[in-house]
Amino acid sequence: MTYCLAIKVNGGLVFASDSRTNAGVDYISTYSKMHVFGTPGERLIVLITSGNLATSQAVVNAIQRDLDDPSAPQNLNTFHYLFDAAHYVGHLSQRMQAEHGPVLKENGVSVEASFILGGQIRGRDPNIYMIYPQGNYITASPETPYLQIGETKYGKPILDRIVRPDTSIEDAARCALVSIDSTMRANISVGPPVELAIYPHDKLSLDQRLRFDYNTPFFSNLQKSWNKGLRRAFDELPRFDWEPPGA
Repeated sequence: MTYCLAIKVNGGLVFASDSRTNAGVDYISTYSKMHVFGTPGERLIVLITSGNLATSQAVVNAIQRDLDDPSAPQNLNTFHYLFDAAHYVGHLSQRMQAEHGPVLKENGVSVEASFILGGQIRGRDPNIYMIYPQGNYITASPETPYLQIGETKYGKPILDRIVRPDTSIEDAARCALVSIDSTMRANISVGPPVELAIYPHDKLSLDQRLRFDYNTPFFSNLQKSWNKGLRRAFDELPRFDWEPPGA
């Protein structure tokens, strides 16, 4: 299992992902699930992955192969719209699942993978898309300006309560980290290192890509501050009528 998310606010985009993969409690590995493509000044595309690791790696490899092959009919640098790039990734995912799925499914192994693709092409607005295992995709909305893949339920409440289109990009990034921390505390199949990418509107390059372990000072301080804030908020909840003052 994994947990990845992307947030779209007026100031830009935020991407965050954990790095844990597992095939049972006795086999846990660490792989980056965040991949960055593009040409500075022209386009910036971030792809984060969840699901079957072999499928997601095959998709990423196919994307890179098409970028390196001048004769490829299309690649991430040829699309004029991000939704066309999302369609392309969905098609690659479907193709990889079809190639390897039948045999693995007979052995009870799912080959499904989900993706979040986001970024900006020069002259267009930045956006994010969630690509389902079936190859179709959706985008964020002003009412729900974030997308999640993987183990989504534990990190969703903070996103629902805090993130709005006018949220600052830095607050959105902090919210993403709290969302991942909440998920890691509830599910051991989600774990560090945590990767965070912050993309300001119209930047067309990625200058802020960060990596956090449990003992990284910023991430450790954020965890402690959030825990103290929750405890303080809980202590200030209204008391029942029968409780003595100050209880």
